[in-house]
Amino acid sequence: MLGDQLGAWIAREGHTLIYGGATGGLMTRVSNATKMNGGKVIGVVPKRIIAAHRQADNCDELYTVETMNDRKQQMRELADCFVCLPGSYGTLDEMMDVVASGTIGEHRKPLYVLNYQGFYNGLRLQTDHMRALAFIPEQESYKPIYVDTLDQLFTTLK
Repeated sequence: MLGDQLGAWIAREGHTLIYGGATGGLMTRVSNATKMNGGKVIGVVPKRIIAAHRQADNCDELYTVETMNDRKQQMRELADCFVCLPGSYGTLDEMMDVVASGTIGEHRKPLYVLNYQGFYNGLRLQTDHMRALAFIPEQESYKPIYVDTLDQLFTTLK
């Protein structure tokens, strides 16, 4: 599965996974696979997730923060790059936060978006539409790097 393969690659390549530190969803698979393959996992978890008993138990380091916004800021500070997998509202929120903060120069860390089985095709169309209407400049100062397969992602990350 996608999460298992990514987690195994992270561990094998000697990278550290930094993620939201919660249970449920694709990132649980990634974090478990990273740990099972000898990799390091760092979680950044808001207090509300801890109160809901959804805190991951597989983190080598765990940062506790007040809010989701604090979580995003802490993860931006800790990460060297960002990988966005298929996901839901939280995933889109984190992705757009990375793009917006990169656009205004708060960081220069690359964002890789895995467009697995065309998952983000609609978002790419919306981005093109916003660019056509001049809401996004033709020459963006910061933009995501889309890849379609895990192999492309691994090659790009190297």
